[in-house]
Amino acid sequence: MSEDDPRLYLITPPLAEAKSFVAPFAAALAAGDVACVLLRFDAKADAKAIAKALVPLAQQRGIACLVGDPQLAARAEADGVHIDGPGEALDATLKAMKPKHIVGVGGIVTRDDAMRAGETGVDYLMFGGPEAKQSFLEIRERVAWWGEIFNLACVAYAHQLAEVAALVAAGADFVALETAVWDDPRGAAAAVAEADRLLAPGRIGA
Repeated sequence: MSEDDPRLYLITPPLAEAKSFVAPFAAALAAGDVACVLLRFDAKADAKAIAKALVPLAQQRGIACLVGDPQLAARAEADGVHIDGPGEALDATLKAMKPKHIVGVGGIVTRDDAMRAGETGVDYLMFGGPEAKQSFLEIRERVAWWGEIFNLACVAYAHQLAEVAALVAAGADFVALETAVWDDPRGAAAAVAEADRLLAPGRIGA
């Protein structure tokens, strides 16, 4: 594959503990071309302990592992941080983490937000997400608009596996998946393998 080929970006559900998640997590990472993982945590969870258990599983496969807080990223030796929305939190994270770590931004609702965030020095923008309210059509439109004008990497959130190919066709550099993977009755590995096949229309030489 080319470095320009679209790849997968996995988002975990909010985790309460790591033990029961290790096996499906490892299987999912091994099942396709996963570039990045974003760990999310239940509000009452020991985020550091969970991250310490899961970050190495991603890193040993050459997969970047991100969390939502710069201090946690430092304590867990994660590869970077994902922040929702442009603003003070993003500015502080960029100052703390760059240039040695990845910083990405989501929670992008308007085109103005996207352009402001894209000028800050982040590594990628994500359209849509587990907590976002954008529909598939809205995400696809925003991805197509971004790809026509800007070079900064774009992550498109897919609510379901059936959306993957269309988001790649619209110009997504990465397709993010959460419930479509972890809630799949076949198991997370099977879902990732299918998503990986659906990336093919965007691959050079496919």
